[in-house]
Amino acid sequence: MNDSEIFIVGANGQLGTALKQQYPGAQSADIAELDITKAESVSNFDWSGIKVILNAAAYTNVDGAETAEGRVAAWNVNASAVANLVRAALQHDLTLVHISTDYVFDGTKMPHMEDELFSPLGVYGQSKAAGDAVVSVLPKHYILRTSWVIGEGDNFVRTMLGVGQKGISPTVVADQIGRLTFTTELVKAIHHLLTNNAPHGTYNVSNDGASVSWAEITRSIFKEAGYDLTVTDTTTADYFAGKQGIAPRPLESTLDLSKIKSTGLVLNDWRQDLSDYVKKELDK
Repeated sequence: MNDSEIFIVGANGQLGTALKQQYPGAQSADIAELDITKAESVSNFDWSGIKVILNAAAYTNVDGAETAEGRVAAWNVNASAVANLVRAALQHDLTLVHISTDYVFDGTKMPHMEDELFSPLGVYGQSKAAGDAVVSVLPKHYILRTSWVIGEGDNFVRTMLGVGQKGISPTVVADQIGRLTFTTELVKAIHHLLTNNAPHGTYNVSNDGASVSWAEITRSIFKEAGYDLTVTDTTTADYFAGKQGIAPRPLESTLDLSKIKSTGLVLNDWRQDLSDYVKKELDK
């Protein structure tokens, strides 16, 4: 498959940026050419020559999705727009690669398996679950369910590095447990599934390694950066106490990786990728 046969939706986001590095010859379009939230725009788009759609577009403002305006936007991008892409994929016999999230679950089980029933807590998770359900009807689809994504853009690691550079000792939640997923690993998984003609369906994808809390991740960030600062543990409930418009968070986000590993993919430990990422950020 040539890069030119790949179309990236959401090419300017964290994952889209990494996908463009993997597939420099892939096609993409700005919103003037293709607005995925409009059925007519998607149906009228020239899909000739395309074999695979990589959908990296999503409304990911978890708290924003709880507002009246955000609720509409989340469902529009994460569900309705996905249905538009599914129709195009059906009509033109395309493979659709779609990115899901641990937020489609309530976080009461650990680890999450691919066949776990949806149980989203908030609007963001609900809209993403709806998108997953629509994609699953496609004969040729890959749903990659992931968690705690880190790439080129605003993310937790960059935020904590900024906190550390200011000499602030932060208080960080310690009861949300999971693994980081670096966009490089997510792209590696997508490329692996496509090039090996892996069976279609849903695959959990994150970095490998121990499941830890955000507080522990912060300590790892500070250690890698050489910041001699204290990280104080807190609970999610206490951290958000008194704050309005906060979406509920799943506490257990660990994804079982046995299915993707059974296809022959070896995933990096998140600690190694974090070390490399921090070094790269500090060298800028």
